[in-house]
Amino acid sequence: MNSPLTTTTEALDPRTPVLVGVGQSSERIEDAGYRGRSPVELAADAAHQALADSGADVRAIASALDTVAGIRQFEISTPGARAPLGRSDNYPRSVAQRLSANPARAILEVAGGQGPQHLITELAAAMAEGRSEVALVFGSEAISTAQHLAGAENRPDFTEHVDGPLEDRGYGLKGLSSRHLAAHGLNDAPSQYALFENARRARLGLSRPEYAARIGALFAPFTQVAAANPHAAAAVERDAAELTTVTEKNRIISDPYPRYVVSRDKVNQGAAVLLMSVAAARRLAVPEDKWVFLHGHADLRERELMSRQDLGRSPAAVSAVRHALEVAGIGPADLATIDLYSCFPIPVFNICDGLGLDPADPRGLTVTGGLPFFGGAGNNYSMHAIAETVDRLRAAPGTFGLIGANGGTMSKYSTGVYSTTPAPWRADRSTALQTEIDALPPVGEARLADGWATVETWTVKYGRDGARTGIVIGRLEADGRRFVARAADGDKALLDLLSTGEPFGTRVYARSFGTGNRVTADDTMMDELFPPRPAVLRNDYQHVLVRREGHLLEVTINRPKARNSLHPEANKELDEVFDAYFSDPDLWVAILTGAGDKAFCAGNDLVYSASGKPMWVPKNGFAGLTSRREMCKPVIAAVNGFAMGGGFEIALACHLVVADTTARFALSEVKVGLVAGAGGLVRLPRAVPQKLAAEMILTGRRLTSAEALHHGLVNRVVEAGSALEGARALAREVLDGSPTSVRASLQIMAETQGIADTMDAVTHPSPALDELLVSEDSVEGITAFAQKRKPNWLNR
Repeated sequence: MNSPLTTTTEALDPRTPVLVGVGQSSERIEDAGYRGRSPVELAADAAHQALADSGADVRAIASALDTVAGIRQFEISTPGARAPLGRSDNYPRSVAQRLSANPARAILEVAGGQGPQHLITELAAAMAEGRSEVALVFGSEAISTAQHLAGAENRPDFTEHVDGPLEDRGYGLKGLSSRHLAAHGLNDAPSQYALFENARRARLGLSRPEYAARIGALFAPFTQVAAANPHAAAAVERDAAELTTVTEKNRIISDPYPRYVVSRDKVNQGAAVLLMSVAAARRLAVPEDKWVFLHGHADLRERELMSRQDLGRSPAAVSAVRHALEVAGIGPADLATIDLYSCFPIPVFNICDGLGLDPADPRGLTVTGGLPFFGGAGNNYSMHAIAETVDRLRAAPGTFGLIGANGGTMSKYSTGVYSTTPAPWRADRSTALQTEIDALPPVGEARLADGWATVETWTVKYGRDGARTGIVIGRLEADGRRFVARAADGDKALLDLLSTGEPFGTRVYARSFGTGNRVTADDTMMDELFPPRPAVLRNDYQHVLVRREGHLLEVTINRPKARNSLHPEANKELDEVFDAYFSDPDLWVAILTGAGDKAFCAGNDLVYSASGKPMWVPKNGFAGLTSRREMCKPVIAAVNGFAMGGGFEIALACHLVVADTTARFALSEVKVGLVAGAGGLVRLPRAVPQKLAAEMILTGRRLTSAEALHHGLVNRVVEAGSALEGARALAREVLDGSPTSVRASLQIMAETQGIADTMDAVTHPSPALDELLVSEDSVEGITAFAQKRKPNWLNR
């Protein structure tokens, strides 16, 4: 046992932070006296209780508040989130206003369940440094009420406008999700946590029934605590078997999670914590038997999901708890109360595994009842846990309580160790520990996964209608890189394996598409479900026109009413056309243009995008060109009118550009809240002076065709309406040369583009040069020159 660092209250530095008041509020729709309170009202009620709980004069404390800090509700935690009954535009000051308080500082914390403990640690440190004296932290959710009353004829309006400065820290979602994960179905918490859960089961070598029994045994005691908690949203005691037996009510959500073991977000709950410096507590006459000290604390962040060494563990969370105990000078055995964030079983198991705690520890692992049973009060759950812990510690002076607060996908972990025993403020070493975590080597990731692989972990998502979506994280056999993929629709054998079998280590076959990676049981099934597309031109394209004349291919984007902007189907057709072009030895040059005289291409079809339909581009990028690795034959852009956004990126990807006098070039993405992610941010700064590129990218400045010619973005400018004819003239000049030489020249330019030293680039040994020197075109060109005749190119 360690020795806690304690002292007497008389010996404390006056700036020492101390918790002096806690409060909770809640209501259930089915309860008598249900009032349908807003999030602000729930938080204000909890805040009133926290001030009163201090035992001091409530008005005096409200007047003394210098800082209020609010936890984000779900409805303000992500861009575009709906608030069906309206919301406050300054949540912290809305709550403060109801307390008749006017603090100098108001904070709106980032999203994440770590927020309550993180804010308390942060504000306690500010007090220890003399930058604050009285602070109130609070949060609330009224999700149940919002859903219940959203369709009511006389629904309430929770909209509020409050003036005053607000320190809005933003959503804080960086690194917590990605378009890539979402494209593979990992756009919800149960699915991501299920991956961790199944990875842990694999490590332990447990069968499905054995692991389900462990989940049930872990959470059954949580239901007992919730059943005795008057603030619990689901105050029902259930045994282990009931928790994990799939029934109509306890439907499976994401394997291995039935509904009863998943965080319950339909709650109406609020909680608040009042902090003061010792000097302020004395000045405001807060009785010392109300004081609770933060003995230890830590804040650490885990790596992003796909780069973690072991998807069944979170070493950062374990390190955070260990370090908080170390700062407090105690060990796990010294704790009287424990509350581990329990949105799903795995965050609790993770700490138990790391600290050697028995999941059946008689002290219990929750003081509230846990998120599936007490309620997952959005980002604010741990505020309730802290309030409960403070009450218990006051009832047993001198004991210690642990709070473990988890955010994201086991991404952020904040911990606190509390006791009524007086203790000086002690700083933690979280920054140094974070540096160590960040220095660990990440697992390599394959965004595009192709070839044989093995299953590392998996889950199956279930719709209410029973529809299954299989999601796999695997390792490629070729190089060991990790990838995420969806089980291919139609591969019933693989879906059955993922649903009922033992997939760990199973060999599967992966293939990448513009819509993401897919896995099947084997390569034969992959070819059956996704027959290889023949690289030949068709005559039935819906959004593209093609014209073949000798060795020249003309491609026209045929969406003039949409200014030739591109949506997934148009991109797909262009990708198919250029696959055929690059594969056909009789096609030597291609021209790409847009139908009509208004636009070459106006970029992404934003109207289609705003419709909510899924947006994707082929693996080869916008128009099948911007991400194509081997542009082994010339493509000429004939720009007539606007080349905006993605349209300009297409032109930048082409080898040659002919523009008419009406052409305008711009990367306009910043004007609509996007970025030029299809190559514009890379290619434009390499094509024009850096300052000009920055101006165009940051302001959306448009270049005329004359300006584009001056800066080398286009090869030729022709009269209005003659871009295509100008491109044809340029194509004829290219066609006069050897197609074999043209291809070799393009290859050598591509190979040497990244070589900084000129002589190294000049002496680069390219296989293209060797192949050219033994080609029939090389012999024909020299012979024709000697015979003073026009060469008869054979393209071989």
